[in-house]
Amino acid sequence: MRDAMAAGERADFSDDVVARRTSAERPRASQARPRRRFSPFLLLLLALAIAGGVYWVHFRPAPAPKGPAVPVAVPVTAESAKSQDVPVQLAAIGSIQAANTVVVRSRVDGELQKVAFQEGQMVKEGDLLAQIDPRPFQAALDQAVAKKQQDTAQRANAQRDLVRYNQLGAYATGQQRDTQVALVDQLTAQIAGDQAAIENAQTQLSYTRITAPLSGRTGFRLVDQGNIVHASDPNGIVTIAQLQPIAGIFTLPERYLSDVQNAIRAGPVKVWALQQDAKTEIAQGTLALIDNSVDPTTGTIRAKAIFANEDNRLWPGEFVNIRIQTGIIKDATTIPATAVLHGQDDLYAYVVKPDNKVESRPIKTGYATEQFYVVKEGIKVGETVVTGGQYRLTNGTLVAIDKGGDQQPPEQQAAK
Repeated sequence: MRDAMAAGERADFSDDVVARRTSAERPRASQARPRRRFSPFLLLLLALAIAGGVYWVHFRPAPAPKGPAVPVAVPVTAESAKSQDVPVQLAAIGSIQAANTVVVRSRVDGELQKVAFQEGQMVKEGDLLAQIDPRPFQAALDQAVAKKQQDTAQRANAQRDLVRYNQLGAYATGQQRDTQVALVDQLTAQIAGDQAAIENAQTQLSYTRITAPLSGRTGFRLVDQGNIVHASDPNGIVTIAQLQPIAGIFTLPERYLSDVQNAIRAGPVKVWALQQDAKTEIAQGTLALIDNSVDPTTGTIRAKAIFANEDNRLWPGEFVNIRIQTGIIKDATTIPATAVLHGQDDLYAYVVKPDNKVESRPIKTGYATEQFYVVKEGIKVGETVVTGGQYRLTNGTLVAIDKGGDQQPPEQQAAK
């Protein structure tokens, strides 16, 4: 047994010695690793590449001589200056008002028996709107008629007595005849008062039938059927607005006062109502009047235009854009507004010459709109002006005009 234990210890010691030798020899093995060698094929490729580079540097062909540079045309859009009659128009912002507005009220007190209209209904002058209980007023009328009949009968009797006094001659005193004459006159005056009472009663009775005072459109009903209405009620029964015709109220700067006055002297002045985009026409009318004074606070003057409004497109309280025509410029030279540029000193435009090169030309303009300018000096009718692509241009730049643009002539773009 001792021999077996000794043998085991010798085996463990032997394994430990072997492991130490192995770990000690590993770095030596890595240090003794052989160097890599390039293959002959790679060396051959490297030599060929070097030889080709040397040949290209020393024996490459000389470059061909360059000719003069061909200028490149800048694409632009352009239009020709035109001659046309230009309507001179002033722009303003206005509001629409009914030509007449009436609050329908009861003129007598009583029960509202009937409402004869629908809210928002178009009514004509004289149409029945409401009916108030007429019975108290009919009774007052009957009473006044009866009173007149009574007084008429008394006067007839007094007149017969007067005739008798006159026939008695000396048997009747002068005092008796004078008293009888006074009685007849008194009853005559009383009958006249009775007639006035009858007419008043008839008038009060007629007030129980409420009719439309003008043609127009009704608004909201303010009193329901069955309520007691009074002549002193502030709200009334309904409001009627006259829409045909209708008025447009607007203001203009005072510097245009003389232009508007001259236009009025020449004849009816046309006015257009436009939607808020200032392009779509709603209605056409005429200038009715300008106010009799200028507002010193704002330096503006108020004016009123009348529109037929047969289709009811204009509505009271609506804000609209107003165009008023004050004259016409005959044979004016016009160019599109997009062709006009702002320089440091004045306005200018690029004009395309016959050789398709552009020239920067100063211009003087007059009347202008969002679509076109009237040119007084600098451009003649028929000359072509650049309307798009100017940011790439200078004097002498060659251009190519794009004829496929959707530019419209000024006469089609002008506001009506």
